[in-house]
Amino acid sequence: MPTETFEFQVEARQLLQLMIHSVYSNKDVFLRELVSNASDALDKLRLEALRDDTLDADTSDLHIEIEADPDARTLTVRDNGIGMSYEEVTRLIGTIANSGTATFLKELREAQEGAGADGLIGQFGVGFYSSFMVADEVTLITRRAGEAQGTRWTSRGEGTYTLDSADEAPQGTSVTLHLKPADSENQLHDYTSAWKIKEIVKRYSDFITWPVRLVTGAPDGEDTPEPETLNSMKALWARPREEVSDEDYHELYKHISHDWRDPLETVRLQAEGTFEYQALLFVPSHAPHDLFTQGHRRGLQLFVKRVFIMDDCEELLPPYLRFVKGVVDAQDLSLNVSREILQQDRQIRLMQRRLTKKLLSTVKDMRSAAPDRYRTFWREFGAVLKEGLVTDFDNRDALLAAASFATTHDAEEPTTLEAYAERMKDGQEDIYYITGQSRQSIENSPHMEAFRAKGVEVLLLTDPVDEVWVDTVGEYQGKRLRSVTKGEIDLDGDQDAEKDAEKEKHGEEYAGLLGWMTEHLAEEVKEVRLSSRLTVSPACVVSDAEDLTPALENMYRAMGREVPQTKRILELNPDHQLVKGIRQAHARQGDHTELAEAAELLHGLALLAEGGQPKDPGRFVKLAADRLERTL
Repeated sequence: MPTETFEFQVEARQLLQLMIHSVYSNKDVFLRELVSNASDALDKLRLEALRDDTLDADTSDLHIEIEADPDARTLTVRDNGIGMSYEEVTRLIGTIANSGTATFLKELREAQEGAGADGLIGQFGVGFYSSFMVADEVTLITRRAGEAQGTRWTSRGEGTYTLDSADEAPQGTSVTLHLKPADSENQLHDYTSAWKIKEIVKRYSDFITWPVRLVTGAPDGEDTPEPETLNSMKALWARPREEVSDEDYHELYKHISHDWRDPLETVRLQAEGTFEYQALLFVPSHAPHDLFTQGHRRGLQLFVKRVFIMDDCEELLPPYLRFVKGVVDAQDLSLNVSREILQQDRQIRLMQRRLTKKLLSTVKDMRSAAPDRYRTFWREFGAVLKEGLVTDFDNRDALLAAASFATTHDAEEPTTLEAYAERMKDGQEDIYYITGQSRQSIENSPHMEAFRAKGVEVLLLTDPVDEVWVDTVGEYQGKRLRSVTKGEIDLDGDQDAEKDAEKEKHGEEYAGLLGWMTEHLAEEVKEVRLSSRLTVSPACVVSDAEDLTPALENMYRAMGREVPQTKRILELNPDHQLVKGIRQAHARQGDHTELAEAAELLHGLALLAEGGQPKDPGRFVKLAADRLERTL
């Protein structure tokens, strides 16, 4: 195969320039990434050999080698793992468009000034390119297990790379870095130094399953020394807690997740009996950028008797815990287990059930034992955890116990449903809530006026999923969850005869206006009635108790579901001067043309007050402008 030269894509060139003129303070991470890639390749070969008896591959001594040549200033990281074919090199190394480069560059620019830049490398699958932080030229030689032909990839990171065949390539992959001169001012260490290599491997890769061996040359006339194994290869999840430091756990988390931050919480679980397994789970301290995107990779690493099986076993946790990272090592599963088998496996379902309960109880305990960490958790993952209230009936009580919600009771501290129920006023039967886009907008909503005046606590729900789960859950400990924007609200109860008499009087006075407005606005509303929830605003729009909210209707339409348009109810405040004026004008006017415009404006204002908009914004603006003009 002749040598061919290719150009990097634009984004790849930008990335390479960032690596070459590195913004990273900690350049040691390049070796962590190369060793991690080599470990993945060994895992894949071991699994492939288990599943394919015909694979022509040597698996007798799977390992990673690091070889430094101080005279030539080269550093080589090689493995005898799965290797890559020519097509795979072209797809995985030649281009990086599919590894989130644009998002990586965006987040990198945002993180450049902070401590966050170092860990972004691995997070976006561009770990191989971190080699250019320390090298002027990189050569990769690889041969896929079972194939005869190898491939050589070479680049100086200047916009092009070359590909040609490597006839004598051994099974696996080797990456040779032609190192830049050491520069202590720029944190560019001498990476041919044995002590520096040992330090990096011990810090980042001590727990890797495969031996990482340092190959050193011998002085003239002496025998070549045996390669030195640098890592302990001890599975942290299998070691007693007292033998493992928090730093060890944190490094394992960073290796698994490619996150540069320490985890928020570490959860250990050991199940014994008829079905044995060990789990080491991590709750991140920050939500990943793609947590709510469809292509988000989720799942735990699955091992069977310390043998790596798969990287993202989705069946071990429900989707609403997709942010959790970690390792599960089962003793009784088959090494040849497939995703299809996992979906049907009873033991896997039992593991999922127990892991889920453990995580939810950990979150609940965190709220009382570590309030600051809980606040961080809920800020980052509360919205995704609430998805479980819709999808996981079995764990709904545990989810509600772990959840917290913003409330009018306290501007800073969220509340639990249990605490809300304990604070309910005498005679209050329902737990009230309001949904919307932000706390500020819903606190200022007209629907809140009577609740504020009466001192009745309302939950303030601002995540999109809140629109769904409140209807799905429906009640808590026998108390109905009730929206302040739906149905008729009566906070006075049946005990105030004076209030009842006043309502009856208003009903008689406004009967004519309400009937006329209901008829005039028939295309927009199903009814116009007097309100008991308004104290300051002239009007508000509400839904019937069983109707979908406008936000939920829009959500279903965005999902491609057909939802009929629901007419809503316009409520008027009989004590507001504007509403009184409209009633008086209706009583004395024969021609209701201007009054009809006033009714449209009132309805439009009510829609705007809740964050909606009139059906015909242009007409609304023209009517409002005409009215303003006449007042000047």
